[in-house]
Amino acid sequence: MADAGLHTLPTLLGADDPAIYSVHRAQGTSPFLLLADHAGQRVPRALADLGLPQTELDRHIGWDIGIGGTTRALAERLDAWAIEQTYSRLLIDCNRPLVSPTLIPEVSDHTVVPGNAGLSPAQRQQRIDAIHAPYHARIDAELDARRDAARPTLLVMMHSFTPVMNGAVRPWHAGVLYHQDTRFAHALLQALRDEGDLVVGDNEPYSVNRSSDYAVPVHGEGRGLVHVELEIRQDLIADEAGQQAWAERLERIFSALQPRLLAFG
Repeated sequence: MADAGLHTLPTLLGADDPAIYSVHRAQGTSPFLLLADHAGQRVPRALADLGLPQTELDRHIGWDIGIGGTTRALAERLDAWAIEQTYSRLLIDCNRPLVSPTLIPEVSDHTVVPGNAGLSPAQRQQRIDAIHAPYHARIDAELDARRDAARPTLLVMMHSFTPVMNGAVRPWHAGVLYHQDTRFAHALLQALRDEGDLVVGDNEPYSVNRSSDYAVPVHGEGRGLVHVELEIRQDLIADEAGQQAWAERLERIFSALQPRLLAFG
């Protein structure tokens, strides 16, 4: 019956809606591979911005501000394959397991999302099938191809975080996140702290677990890849100058760490 219900729904993505992801440096030679699950803030035309004004979609609840530009700039500098997801995390969060209560949030940082209220199982499945599943299938295809070609992969999940959350000021310039595999994370944490001008969080402002995150458990730990999740504070990368500065910093750090990280493989 669920399948029948799904077929009666209006089409989610129309001909004038953008592709669900963009791949950069498709032939990149670097072992680094960059994922930006929350890079975009688009909503399909059929869902009328989920009933929200653009000002809400422009906030941190709608996307990871600045991470798309930072990821593109870093991919260019490293010659690294990168993917950025186009649609808002409010439509569906591509870094959440399908069973997560925040996969399609009805409320985000005190903002009610009218277009997510009372969704039927068929409506939820439609968003999974249209956005979440093909996005991760593209990542899987790239990782499979690299595995089959015996190419090393150093996986980086790129994110950004709001400077203030629930009234609390977050002091970190960046955060290094991980779950059980600390190889990349501990090396990167030390390298960032050695910069001398950064306050760096150790599993702050978030921590990773299998019930709240998708990319680390599935693409990283699930494949045994050397990986890390990196969070950058949004005010530091809100404009192109900040994005380029962080890309330059990360290119230098990643390049220095690369021999050590490859040795783990």
